[in-house]
Amino acid sequence: MNYKGVIIEESLENKDVLKEVVILSTRVEQVVERHKTPYLKQWTLHTVELPEDRSDNIAEKISRALDSEHNDWYADFKNDKFHYVIFRDKVFKIDLHNPKYRDAMEYGISLGIPWYQLAFSPEIQEWKR
Repeated sequence: MNYKGVIIEESLENKDVLKEVVILSTRVEQVVERHKTPYLKQWTLHTVELPEDRSDNIAEKISRALDSEHNDWYADFKNDKFHYVIFRDKVFKIDLHNPKYRDAMEYGISLGIPWYQLAFSPEIQEWKR
């Protein structure tokens, strides 16, 4: 089963990786203070699909393509079996039959990503307490 997810174009240092995926839709959003991204006024969110048999390879390419100057970005995609959470030079492949998001969340927080932006995890409620 193919994977679907979102890639923010402005998070990419190398946009060639977008050629590796099918862009299903695109929307542009204004960046607000809550996003903690003062170096951008807007961002472009691509909803993408990629084949299951190339998911590991594409996840690694995305990881290498993410902005190295501002390393507080991540991308993610999933199907009914696995959820990839991708940071610069770090990929978490989470088994959805026994999902453990804590390491990915802690890693994201260590990069300076606010906990509320780590919405990929159902465990996010624990971090609110």
